[in-house]
Amino acid sequence: MQSHLIAGLACAICFSATAAVAQDCHTSKWGEDDQLGSANLVTPENTLLAAALIKQGKSLPLGIVIDSSTPAFSPRSLSLQVVQPNQQGGQKLDQFGYPGNYNDDVLQTWVGIGSQIDGLGHLGEKGYYYNCNDEKEISAITGLTRLGVHDIPPLVGRGVILDMAKHFGVDTMEAGANFGEADIKAAAEAQGVTLGKGDVILFHTGWTDGKLESDPTAWVSGEPGLNVEGARYLASLDPMAVGADTWGVEPIPPAEGDGAFYGHVVLLKENGVYLLETMNTGPLLREGVNEFMFVLGQARIRGTVQMIINPVALY
Repeated sequence: MQSHLIAGLACAICFSATAAVAQDCHTSKWGEDDQLGSANLVTPENTLLAAALIKQGKSLPLGIVIDSSTPAFSPRSLSLQVVQPNQQGGQKLDQFGYPGNYNDDVLQTWVGIGSQIDGLGHLGEKGYYYNCNDEKEISAITGLTRLGVHDIPPLVGRGVILDMAKHFGVDTMEAGANFGEADIKAAAEAQGVTLGKGDVILFHTGWTDGKLESDPTAWVSGEPGLNVEGARYLASLDPMAVGADTWGVEPIPPAEGDGAFYGHVVLLKENGVYLLETMNTGPLLREGVNEFMFVLGQARIRGTVQMIINPVALY
């Protein structure tokens, strides 16, 4: 009798735990073992279609230059030292076979500074990340054991920019200003831009052009951006990644009724869509380009949550 009771309790506990997981996460459409999310949309067919967008043979960086003074989400920071090992006092290095000298560098930094990719292990909810990955199982102090940015394949596809500042009739949108499905659709139609499966969708708000150099404190203290409704709409389009010329993609302060950065949860945890922050969209728009081939190969440091990046737009 007692053994039956214990077995019944064990089954009940197991069922309750399974039900709790089901409420807090759901299996990816790419399968319960998937760790790549929307990177599955990188295919030979999509790459060839993106390559056809190269009309002028030109390229521009989508990353900004960063240094120790670049403002960042607290407490992130960067420190760089250039050193000349074993060359104190003007010593030369005879082991080179000539009186050689060289510079090396030592970098101590958070990798979520400046232009960056957010991996699928960055933001979750109720202890779970993309595809029901449990924080207790993947979040080791020495690096993520699953969902690490090092596993993301080169992201190659069609890139598009929606000029939301133009849509709202301003050069720079205000902090807290936000946009959702209706504004996205209207801006796309007005600018002749289509949004489709596998696209890298970037938003230009004018925030980095207008604030980063002139008022860096204001730049990092708030931002305009994509509201949660807009994030859910974009997720329904099956993009490869969503980004903006802001440090967090979403508005700060958040839109009324939205949690701060909850769009990260919608895109990363619920849909496996990557986020690209502080994308340098202004120069491309000034070239008259809002559709291009997007290419990103990030540094592959095992277990990282994010990574400093410099994607390239080819057009």
